[in-house]
Amino acid sequence: MAIYIGIDPGLKGAIAVINDRVITFHDMPVVQVKVGTNLKNQMDAHACALLLRRYLPPPTSSTDVLVTIEKVAPMPSFKVQRKGEEPSEQPMGVTSAFTFGRDFGILIGLCAGIGVPFQLIHPVTWKKRMMADMGKDKDASRVKAMQLYPQMASQLSRKKDHARGDALLLATYARQMAGVPQEVPVEPYGNLFAR
Repeated sequence: MAIYIGIDPGLKGAIAVINDRVITFHDMPVVQVKVGTNLKNQMDAHACALLLRRYLPPPTSSTDVLVTIEKVAPMPSFKVQRKGEEPSEQPMGVTSAFTFGRDFGILIGLCAGIGVPFQLIHPVTWKKRMMADMGKDKDASRVKAMQLYPQMASQLSRKKDHARGDALLLATYARQMAGVPQEVPVEPYGNLFAR
């Protein structure tokens, strides 16, 4: 038996776990920290470590764990659409790019530090396999995840759940690459770090 964990990095990212026939979602744990006079959200590295440790099997177990992290890079620009306006390109700020990269590095460091095997998979690679028959936009991963796992639809129903869709497809990609046949897990579990 193996446990497959998919991670979509970022403050609005998510973690999906496929453990035998159970799927669990965790929205990225965040904590508010004071920066100057403002409160800013920051990834909670300690909570992420506790979460990943939950899935480590005991040393005598034959269960394997594999974490698949989306290999992200700062985007020079991204599309923003405000209500009633056409989409426009917005540059990613220096601070945002630094924070995004720091959080990505923390996830890699956590996996290495607690001894969890991990792999980095570029979005183009996993999307080519998992979403071959559809678009590759953010909402498409959520839709594809619901197609593969219809019993999880209630936990993927909001537009902002696209990170959960990405994470679940990353975990599914890892399972498929390991040669595990597609079984539909039947027991959705909860969300430890609900927003």
